[in-house]
Amino acid sequence: MSALLSAIAQGVRVVELGHPHFTNMPCSPNHPGFRMTLIRRHGDMVRPDGGSAANEIIVTGGHVGTHVDALSHVSHDGLLHGGVDAAEAQAGGAFRTHGADATPALLCRGVLLDVAGAHGVDTLPAGYGVTADDLAAAEARAGVSLAAGDVALVRTGWARHFDDATTYLGQTDGVPGPTPDAAEWLVARGVRATGADTTAYEQIPAGAGHRVLPVHRILLVEAGVYIIEHLNLEQAAAEGLTEFAFVMAPLRIVGGTGSPVRPFAAVQS
Repeated sequence: MSALLSAIAQGVRVVELGHPHFTNMPCSPNHPGFRMTLIRRHGDMVRPDGGSAANEIIVTGGHVGTHVDALSHVSHDGLLHGGVDAAEAQAGGAFRTHGADATPALLCRGVLLDVAGAHGVDTLPAGYGVTADDLAAAEARAGVSLAAGDVALVRTGWARHFDDATTYLGQTDGVPGPTPDAAEWLVARGVRATGADTTAYEQIPAGAGHRVLPVHRILLVEAGVYIIEHLNLEQAAAEGLTEFAFVMAPLRIVGGTGSPVRPFAAVQS
């Protein structure tokens, strides 16, 4: 038996790192929201043996709820990661390069960088810019060091506002998030992906909205680092998790720019 199967046999439990998807969940105004309804209900059609089935219809944008950004999501000066021409790549209504179907499933080490915890608060202030120094302080507090290929999860505590869409989306007061120097710090550490518990992996100052996305440019376009948004890191923080097996599988949406995901931490029970 492999070491991985042996570890599973000894007992592994799952800590959820995302939100469930539900109709009217908080959603950036830049994206179509999530909608689900039953299209067939039990009793609409009954088989001769008395059996019946229900099913649903789902309508959603690719960047709604807990999701991962594909490398096709953001361009700069008309170019995607690796110098790919964005206009050519998207011709025909779907990306031939860097689409969501090319976003890898991940089974790797995850590291929780609890910036709110490092500041001694439950939630960072609205509009706060998470700096490289903040990430370094959270790393030191966790007692672990990021390594190449890791996934770095940044906790601001903002998931506590998920049930209050006005506050969570920060259209008036802003949302805390990484600054460009924090993104550069993560790239220098060689992370494969990074995520946060906010609507956008960016500092959104009060009243600014999503006018510019410098962190997305650095990570997606320049470095090819995947971004995970709308995480919920509260349980992981409450349990004191610092490093863990990180598992995430995006849907293979051919030519898409993002995909819903259900990430989780696998830890010994």
